[in-house]
Amino acid sequence: MTNLKQKPPFWFWVVSVIALLWNLMGVDQYIGQAYKTDRWKASMTSEQIELASTLPSWLTAAFAIAVFTAAIGSMGLLLRKKASYSLLVISLIAVVIQMGYFLINGYTDHIGMTISIIAFAVFLVWFAKKSISKHWIV
Repeated sequence: MTNLKQKPPFWFWVVSVIALLWNLMGVDQYIGQAYKTDRWKASMTSEQIELASTLPSWLTAAFAIAVFTAAIGSMGLLLRKKASYSLLVISLIAVVIQMGYFLINGYTDHIGMTISIIAFAVFLVWFAKKSISKHWIV
């Protein structure tokens, strides 16, 4: 196996930038929730704010791990670093824990977004693995 990087196709960069933007939105959402910013409160109903305020701390920790490891992993894709894969796997595990909690407990008001978050996390792990096999990241 060679450590030489292969030039990735244009769509690799497009996907990587979209991944970074998506995950930075997740970081923003986490920061809004953690610090209960005015902008975050304005985007939520009173029921959603109450729910967020009563979530177990381990779930909030899973949220933080999910978004920060995914954002760093997405930056790693842009820098063409193999460690991106491990970070995105950690993020996926945290996403499944977090979203699984919501699904198991019947919080299905935003089922489409919940499924989209899980699907995008799975896709990013697959994308990073493919990028390693193609030597786009090393």
